[in-house]
Amino acid sequence: MIELYETSDRLIRNVPVSFTRYLYSKINWGVRLVEINGSRGVGKTTMLLQRARELNQQENGKALFVSLDDPWFYSHSLIDTASEFFRNGGITLFLDEVHKYPPKHPQVDWSSEVKTIYDRYPSLNIIYTGSSLLRLYKGQGDLSRRKTVYNLKGLSLREYLDFYNIARFPVVSIKDLFQHHPEISASVIDKIKIIPHFRKYLSTGYYPFYQEIPEQYFDRLKNVINVILENDLPAVTDLHYDTLSKIKKLLAVIASTVPYTPNLSRIGQELHITDQRTLLKYLYYLDQAELITLLNREGKGNQILRKPDKIYLNNPNLLWCFNSAPETGTIRETFLLNQASDPLTVTYPEHGDFVINGTWTLEVGGRTKTREQLKQTVNGFLALDDIETGAGQTIPLWLFGFLY
Repeated sequence: MIELYETSDRLIRNVPVSFTRYLYSKINWGVRLVEINGSRGVGKTTMLLQRARELNQQENGKALFVSLDDPWFYSHSLIDTASEFFRNGGITLFLDEVHKYPPKHPQVDWSSEVKTIYDRYPSLNIIYTGSSLLRLYKGQGDLSRRKTVYNLKGLSLREYLDFYNIARFPVVSIKDLFQHHPEISASVIDKIKIIPHFRKYLSTGYYPFYQEIPEQYFDRLKNVINVILENDLPAVTDLHYDTLSKIKKLLAVIASTVPYTPNLSRIGQELHITDQRTLLKYLYYLDQAELITLLNREGKGNQILRKPDKIYLNNPNLLWCFNSAPETGTIRETFLLNQASDPLTVTYPEHGDFVINGTWTLEVGGRTKTREQLKQTVNGFLALDDIETGAGQTIPLWLFGFLY
């Protein structure tokens, strides 16, 4: 196992620590079993390494980081690895991308091995990451009563400013945003010119890997999409190749016309899917993969079997990935929906564009947008682009990027 220790030590020592994601301080690192899921490329691996470094600085060698697609696991089990780590005094085992683990027996997958480790070594902590699609996974081992689950989103606008050393600002609660937005906006624009940074964020700011090779950002993002659909989705479901091809085509149809009001009959005919329930299941998979967002008039219920009222791509960067010149109104709405969703509830109203937490109705637009569509609403607000600060029930759109 010396190779695992050497790789772990090298990665932990070299991880950057000047910036940590919003979720880092929210995780209860003291519980014994933590699951962190999220889309590819949002920083889950880095966060694990940062926590491992923090622990090893307290007492070196107490944390081990392993990626479960490492060739070591071609011929070694997760249980044996954890056992040796524990015998050598290990306290916290970090497992990256558990859905890539090659099972050693048809009836034993990564979840059943993690369950065994959890039960066998009560003083060992396990923290693991996986695709956002892990939420769909029905593993051999029932971890539901043991694990604490967190979901990591991409960079918010607020985090983007911090990540690129532009400026650092605190998180704004949704209540403060609606009640005190003029003062909060003023505190931001006193320090920076926010609009140019907002424009840059909308096209390339959501995934933190932009700075690695900027000119290849969208090529890499397309590759992320392909890996999600071709590798991650089959790893947690029983889908076959021909089905994956249909899901790819479905995503392409949505991307070409977002925000999309679905005509399920027409889509079904185009993709040769005769069962509407099957089509709804594919939409649900794309939503769980954080490639699209399904918007409904009600926030609760069985999302798998419900026809969505509207469909968006998950974040504005994906709009540029599929279209070199996306429609401005779509960009604005996609941004607000992405930034306000999770843990807030966003639904589709009768009047306006969105309702947040069943309380605040929002109409999104440019600086010349009027309140015409909000005349029949209570707690109706305009979220306007191209303005630095607002007043009363007019809020600058960019400020919704400070919610996490």
